[in-house]
Amino acid sequence: MAYSTVSKKSGKTYYLHSKDVTLKGGQKQRIFYFAGAAATNALNALPAGYKVVENERTGLPLLKKTTTK
Repeated sequence: MAYSTVSKKSGKTYYLHSKDVTLKGGQKQRIFYFAGAAATNALNALPAGYKVVENERTGLPLLKKTTTK
């Protein structure tokens, strides 16, 4: 089952996905994003060290790194 969150503003459900991309210059990086439907690259759990926050203006969910002290 894909990790999902519900927007407090719109009530819409979003599913967490990840993708490995190659940046200009050849560096590889994993990105995380939310989509309205679960696809094959959907994640089952929240990655370690991240939390979900919601953009107050748009209501879209975002991943934010947690700070450890």
